[in-house]
Order: sequence, then C-alpha cells, then structure tokens
Amino acid sequence: MKTRRELLKDSSLGLGWLAFSALAQKVHAGGRTFPAKAKRVIFLTMRGGPSHVDLLDYKPELIRANGKVHQGGAPLIGPVHPFSQRGKSGLWMTDLMPRLAEHADDLCVINSMHTDLPNHAPAFVQMHTGSFQFVRPSLGAWTVYGLGSENENLPGFVTLNPPADNGGARNYGSAFLPSITQGTRIGGSQLPGLYAALMKKQETPGPPMRNIANDRLSIAGQRRQIDLIRGLNEHKLAKEVYQPQIEGMIESFELAFRMQSEVPDTLDLAAESQSTFDLYGIGQGKDAFARQCLLARRMAEAGVRFIEIASPVGWDHHNMLKENLAKNCGETDRPIAALLTDLKRRGMLQDTLVVWAGEFGRTPYMQGIDGRDHNHQGFSIWMAGGGVKGGMNYGSTDEIGYKAIEKPMHIHDWHATMLHLLGIDHKQLTYNYGGRDFRLTETSGKVATGIVA
Repeated sequence: MKTRRELLKDSSLGLGWLAFSALAQKVHAGGRTFPAKAKRVIFLTMRGGPSHVDLLDYKPELIRANGKVHQGGAPLIGPVHPFSQRGKSGLWMTDLMPRLAEHADDLCVINSMHTDLPNHAPAFVQMHTGSFQFVRPSLGAWTVYGLGSENENLPGFVTLNPPADNGGARNYGSAFLPSITQGTRIGGSQLPGLYAALMKKQETPGPPMRNIANDRLSIAGQRRQIDLIRGLNEHKLAKEVYQPQIEGMIESFELAFRMQSEVPDTLDLAAESQSTFDLYGIGQGKDAFARQCLLARRMAEAGVRFIEIASPVGWDHHNMLKENLAKNCGETDRPIAALLTDLKRRGMLQDTLVVWAGEFGRTPYMQGIDGRDHNHQGFSIWMAGGGVKGGMNYGSTDEIGYKAIEKPMHIHDWHATMLHLLGIDHKQLTYNYGGRDFRLTETSGKVATGIVA
C-alpha cells in the first residue's frame, strides 16, 4: 500500500509539468531558444525607490557640488554616508553595506536604469509586468510559462511577503496566461500576525502556508474529489476544444494536491545548521527578512523557478534620509550577503540569477531639509550570478546622477536581458490573447549583451 507521500507525489495522478510544458508549446513559440546561463531567479525587490546616489552610483562631482542650487531650485546634496572601493574590481559602494561589499566582484551594477513614471504604484507594476497602464502577466509568470518548474510538487513561482499596495496581486499575477503560472503568495497580508512566530526558531522555523493540509478528507478522498472536478472540467474542455483557462485550472488543482507532500519540508528551517542561522543573522533580533532569504535558497534548491522577496521596510526616504538609509541597509545587508555566500558555497550562484532592484531612484538634490524626491530618469540596480559579469558597472548617469546617459537601460531592456540569461528570446516568448500576440517586452526591448559573461 502506498504511503501518503507516495500518493501525493504519484505523477500518474496528475498532468504534471511535462503536460503543462506541452500545453505551453501549443500556444506560444517560447521555451528555451538557446543555451541558458541561469536556471532560476531570486528577485529581491526594494520597494520605495532606494537612493542610487547614496548606495551604488558614486558621483565625485555631486560631492563637490554639495550645497549648490540645482536648476529646479533645490540644493544638491552629496551621499549622506561615505563610499569606498571594494574587491579586486574596485567597485564603488556605500559603507552601509559592508557584508554585501565582500561580494563586489560578483556584482554587476547597472547605473543607467530608467522607467516611465516617478510614482510608486505604476513604476512598481511596470518593474514587474512591463506595463504601468494595463493588467499584464508578471515577469515571474512569463518565466514559468516559458520554462515550467523544475519540481512538479512545488509552484514554479513563489512570492514572499509581497506588499498589498503598489499594485498588489498584479505584481505576481498571471493576467491572461494560464493560472498555473501566477505567483504563490506566502506571507504578505498574513505577516503582521506572524512576526512573533517568525522569531521563534524552533517552534515555527518558517512562515506557515495556509490551507496546505486538508483535515476533513483523507488523501484518497481528496483524490476522488479532485478527479470529479477534473472530469467535469475535461468534459467542458472537450466541447470547447481549446480553453487555456480550464487547462490551467485543472493543473492548479493537481499542483495544490501534490504540494502537500513537499511544501511543509521546504518551509521548515529546522534542518538547517546553527552556523547557517548565524550566517544569515537568524535569531539575532529582527530576522523576518533573513528567514525569507534562507527560504529563497531552500526553494531554489528544491526546484522553484522564480522566487521573489520583498524588503521588510520601504526605501521611500523623503525625510530623515541619513538615519533611515542606515536602518534599511542594516536590516538587509547581512541576509542578502549570506544568500550570495550560501548559493556560492553550494555551487548554485553560477546558475541562479540574483537581482536587487527598486522601482526607481532618488534625486541628487534635496527635498525638504533631509530627504530626496523620486527620480525615474536614472537609477541603479544590481544582478549577480546566472551568467552576468561580476565586478563591473554598466552604463552611467550624468555627472550628478540625475539622468541615464550612457547605455541607458529601460525596464523592457532589463526584462529582455533577464529572459536572455534564462535562455529565452524575449521576442519569441508570446501569448495570443484577444487576437494579438503579447510579450513581456511589448514592442521594444534590447538585450544588454555587455553584461553577459
């Protein structure tokens, strides 16, 4: 007689990702079109607009011009904390991130990012979906649609602690793609009640996932229930011939059934060593973000294709810039550096694309008495692993860090480059909806080959 886990994992009970991949091939011209350098993505979103001129974009002229009046009437202000050159590459970085600075030679810092609007919600949604106007599939959904998941018992796309504002579910939704590609949310609106539990390493090693087990039906009973629903859906599908929403729903039910076997173990940090906890800073104060970074590594190891982590606090520093920037860096520096260290020592960084980005940057001039305003015309992000060149700056803003001028990289260019690293031609990854072929990069997007190792 099969055990509970064998029943849950039995591929004969569900379509599985192989069948979903066949579905994907029927409805788009995607899939890998050339050898991939990255197998998976860990996306660290720093919502609120981190100040690039205080963190990653070193501008000596801005320092020299400190206090001078900008053309808009506000005084220019240099970095509020010192910069230093790091690693063999001599990459300029803020002193607020000393642990991340130890990985300077792994980082590809893109200093020429720009986006279309300086408002949080539309810019955050555009960062995730390529569009600030319309409901479109998210980057994670497109990735799973093109490549599927490496583990049929886990979602292909997981988002940890997503913000409820700034577009909410649109940032991890599937829109018109099959529902199986949308992000599975862990945390988010659940988190306020979980923070105390997250601090208890032994009692609650990782954030729980709601409704993962069915207390009212046995595994065999659940199987019969899902088979009934699946049969009804397949009957409707047989009459309509082609209905991707129904196919996606069938697969979603099957995946949810199989997840019972693997999700609890993946979320349980109890198997990790004390040295790993110490590396991430778990158990040493506010460590919810550190736990999420460790969970991201465990999910990547288990075969989740796309993992997104939201920063624990916002970077919208309209005032108290010096103090709040130090606070934000203090809460994220160690966990992010630990994630890179952990991936590298397990031989995973080379095929895991780690991305750190906010929706825009900040102005080089002062707002109020001690803050910076939004700046969408030029800002910085970084990527590491997954086939990108390390220890380099790509592109640049003007001499004071206001506008991208050298090798400017729009959101569409960045998305095209990420898909390229995953082995996907962004022009070929399409989905026909409403009589039109849609893609993540709309009608533009150019791969930044200069950052590809």
